[in-house]
Amino acid sequence: MKAKDVAEVRAKAAALLRKARIAVTRSELETMEVADLGLNDVRRMGVEIIVYENNDRYCAKELVLLPRQICPEHRHPRVNGRNMGKKETFRCRYGEVYLYVAGERTPRPKAKAPRKYKPFLSVGHEIVLRPGDMYTLPPNSLHWFQSGDRGAVLSEFSSTSTDGNDLFTDPRIRRVRS
Repeated sequence: MKAKDVAEVRAKAAALLRKARIAVTRSELETMEVADLGLNDVRRMGVEIIVYENNDRYCAKELVLLPRQICPEHRHPRVNGRNMGKKETFRCRYGEVYLYVAGERTPRPKAKAPRKYKPFLSVGHEIVLRPGDMYTLPPNSLHWFQSGDRGAVLSEFSSTSTDGNDLFTDPRIRRVRS
């Protein structure tokens, strides 16, 4: 991504954080990850991330999604004998989030995925998260999510995050820091 595009996406994410009334520092905004995932389509497929803490016991983050932006389908597998994979809890702070997990497919889902990404979104049981709602995923759970029309902010509380170990359904995805 070009520096100009990263700056534009960060500015939009900062505006959503303000709408959510989540106070962050200038340094956190400047170092916010714009996860383009190597697809060069961050406004439709990606996520903006502020990591508050990530240590050998726990992780705390803010995930910001632009309007209708999708965090692609992935899972957090076992890393080793001590790390069973990331267990994560999402708490919606602003907007609406359509979270998809394994289970009975929702007949009329709220997500609107572009055709070119649909083959890589295999789980279809929808959980709608609105401000104050929470949902916890066990380790190694296949999932993806999309924000609604206004964008969204999710707080994530999890066990240690090892993003380099995440497995994405779409083989084109590469986790590279902006």
